[in-house]
Amino acid sequence: MIGITPDSIPDDLFRVLFEKSPGSLLIKTDAPQFTIAAVSDAYLKSARLPREAVVGKGFFEIYQDDIDQSDDKAARKIFSRVIRTGDKVDVPVYRYDIFEANADHKTPHYWSFSNIPILDSRQQVAYILSTFTDITGEVKAKEAAQESEHRLLLAAEATGMAFWELTLADNAFSYSQQLLDIFGHPTGTNITLADVRAQVHPDDMENIVMKAFENALIDGGYFYEVRVYWPDRSLHWIRTKGTVQYNKNKEPVRMLGTIVDITESKSDEIRKNDFIAMASHELKTPLTSLKAYLQLMETKLSGTTDPFVKTAVVKSGNQVNKMTALIHGFLDLSRLEPGKLKLIRTTFDICTLIEEVLTETKILSNSHSIRFEPSGESNVNADRAKIGQVISNLVNNAIKYSKKGSYVILQCEANDGNVIVSVTDEGIGIKPKDQEKIFQRFYRAEEDEQRNISGFGIGLYLSSEIIQRHKGKIWVKSIEGEGSTFYFSLPVNI
Repeated sequence: MIGITPDSIPDDLFRVLFEKSPGSLLIKTDAPQFTIAAVSDAYLKSARLPREAVVGKGFFEIYQDDIDQSDDKAARKIFSRVIRTGDKVDVPVYRYDIFEANADHKTPHYWSFSNIPILDSRQQVAYILSTFTDITGEVKAKEAAQESEHRLLLAAEATGMAFWELTLADNAFSYSQQLLDIFGHPTGTNITLADVRAQVHPDDMENIVMKAFENALIDGGYFYEVRVYWPDRSLHWIRTKGTVQYNKNKEPVRMLGTIVDITESKSDEIRKNDFIAMASHELKTPLTSLKAYLQLMETKLSGTTDPFVKTAVVKSGNQVNKMTALIHGFLDLSRLEPGKLKLIRTTFDICTLIEEVLTETKILSNSHSIRFEPSGESNVNADRAKIGQVISNLVNNAIKYSKKGSYVILQCEANDGNVIVSVTDEGIGIKPKDQEKIFQRFYRAEEDEQRNISGFGIGLYLSSEIIQRHKGKIWVKSIEGEGSTFYFSLPVNI
């Protein structure tokens, strides 16, 4: 109980102190009137009332007394409880609507208030000190957050999306119930992070999930699509997106994300790729025959003096080569599905491979000055044919997107356990917004200068996938109008 009485403080000093206090009312315990003896400036400002309209008036003359008395928050009931028990009574949230400035109607307001008993010399409760705080902003923010969460949960339920959270310090894993459906478990099953990871296809776990996890801790973003086995051993596909949260020391502490089942859409994609592979195989046979006939025709017409015939045969052969390259690209695209792209690793000198690729390139195209600047022997353990394909794609792109007679420069160097290969051109360059998407499947920058250049946007996507399967990295630096440099790195030993 509180043993302070207003009589122990000089009246003028008490009035000044009280009026300058936070939002407060000093209420006499003369039930049922509950006369207001003093009021603070802060309270008058928040309630938008003049002092003379409050002081000396009964509490319920000013404030409506039409609240259901069964409500434990009812003011009269609270005052009576303070008088009866002599204890402080707090009310965390209480709604009382007020007129806003220049408004002709009341608007909802929420308050938090404490009711403290003030004793007289006989140790009886003589006054109640009611201290009010306007918490309307906090309440509305909480309601908005709850509404947003409710809408999000409804949307997640409608789309089958699951939410998850991972605390990195102890691997504590929490999730919404939809995650159980996505991984084929009955409602109410308890699963851990280890259980979830055990259901991921072993190849995807090693090559995709763990790499995505390690990268997320560095760049903050988390994304992958992988295969998972349900308890009944049926195969499904999932897509995970997430973000990493950091503490004030910029250390990763928590991951948040979503998971959605994409089995149906992935199955459609696989069927589409199978069709592309089948169609590409069917197209290879007539193209191979056509190329052979053109080569035979070129040999037969080697002695002709008609320049048109010679040019027509050469151009026809070039067009067949372009079509063959596109078909090979589509075939490679269909093989990129997990489980289809097999890496045949050997240890080889990548500088020697670059020289071989450039020799073949120079035979087919002599329009550019191509220069290779090796830095000594650089052995890697990788799939030689597929790395050769990456180098060929980058060199061909450099030639395709730069003017005839310009330079294409290749470099190779060892750096911190990796071999880094770069291909630099003096071409049209790439806009920053396109650099972020350049390695996406079928992506092509929509620029007037590029619309007449053949291709489906497959080469860089294939190159990116091949390098990533080797646990390497691929990136680009470019200045629009000046040229581009494409890089890829490979671990020396895996």
